[in-house]
Amino acid sequence: MPAIKRYWEDVKEGEALPEVRVEGLTRTDFVRYAGASGDFNPIHQDPAFAKAAGMGDVFAHGMLSMGFVAQSVTDWLGVGTVQKIGVRFAGLVRLGDVVTCHGKIVAKHHGKEDGRGQGVVDLELWAENQKGEKVITGTATAALLSREH
Repeated sequence: MPAIKRYWEDVKEGEALPEVRVEGLTRTDFVRYAGASGDFNPIHQDPAFAKAAGMGDVFAHGMLSMGFVAQSVTDWLGVGTVQKIGVRFAGLVRLGDVVTCHGKIVAKHHGKEDGRGQGVVDLELWAENQKGEKVITGTATAALLSREH
């Protein structure tokens, strides 16, 4: 059973998620993510390779950036609530970047009747770098327990 952070009755359409801020990304962060994910593409770790590919320098895996956005949802609503998440990679996350994740509830409705008393929220999500440039845009759907069940 997930740790309940918010109940369906506690959230409102238009409500903003608290920002999640990730500061000062390092090459070590990129290498650790490569190890965790098994994605050892040298464009994320080897500056010479990244420069030769025309990228200037290494940059974060897109899925690492997506993970920050997903974390913003689970930090607020609770682990185990996200049913679906989809993102578009809008920009690169570079060494030293500060990534700030944002989101808001765009719809609130009842889910399929499964006897667990769940309500569903649809969210709009995005992340920006320190320049205010969007690096991720996306949506998520989360199921929240009702206080009535």
